[in-house]
Amino acid sequence: MSATTDLKRISVRDIRLRKGGEPIVVLTAYTAPMTKLLDDCVDILLVGDSLGMVVYGMETTLGVTLEMMIAHGTAVVRASRRACVIVDMPFGSYQESPEAAFKACAQVMALTGCAGVKLEGGIEMANTIAFLTRRGIPVMGHVGLRPQSVHALGGFRAQGRDGAEAAAIVADAVAVAEAGAFAVVVEGTIEAVARQITSIVAVPTIGIGASPVCDGQVLVTEDLLGLFNDFKPRFVKRYAELGELVTTAARAYADDVRTRRFPASEHCFGGGQK
Repeated sequence: MSATTDLKRISVRDIRLRKGGEPIVVLTAYTAPMTKLLDDCVDILLVGDSLGMVVYGMETTLGVTLEMMIAHGTAVVRASRRACVIVDMPFGSYQESPEAAFKACAQVMALTGCAGVKLEGGIEMANTIAFLTRRGIPVMGHVGLRPQSVHALGGFRAQGRDGAEAAAIVADAVAVAEAGAFAVVVEGTIEAVARQITSIVAVPTIGIGASPVCDGQVLVTEDLLGLFNDFKPRFVKRYAELGELVTTAARAYADDVRTRRFPASEHCFGGGQK
């Protein structure tokens, strides 16, 4: 039996059982080539609606459609073998009612083959999360800074700086976890809030701009690789500067084409090379 056949994909249950254990590694993926490079390195591949900004050049995630998420989710599931694949539900696809959310989430899971979906929202989404999980839809929650609510939150700013705001975020996380979410992303909060949430909720917390004590961490892959340069959030650590390498390679190619150094005979059929 091949090694590929023996490989066991990480499940939602596996993730939930990691509470308080080895930190959970999460990165975003939107395409098959990137997925193949990341699959052995991470526990979760998140097909984030951040693709609207990273791939499509949108200013926010609000213009991302269900069709986009299904197309990219399908590519990531197809190209992965090990990681648990979670797909973001885009703005407007789940907020109307639990029934509408179920219809959209079921479509995403059936067409992509993903292990679960991620929804933004706290107390106001608890009934929907409970409705979904009771009907077999694994849900990852998302509290704190919620990009789909960026206008209502007053922009991309750290959350939980005053007591009332901090208490509301903690209450959101508790409500989401108690509703049945298998994990909760905590984004863009002050460290003390994320620390408190992690100590209270019974499911893993996945931090992004939150706290090192979270049960896992997530970053946008293009951010950590230096491929997305429109802006660099404070919480991002650059592990490479591939954007500079891409530009250098493209300029070298362009120079070779303009000076007719490329293609050379070895790049041509019938050019003396087999």
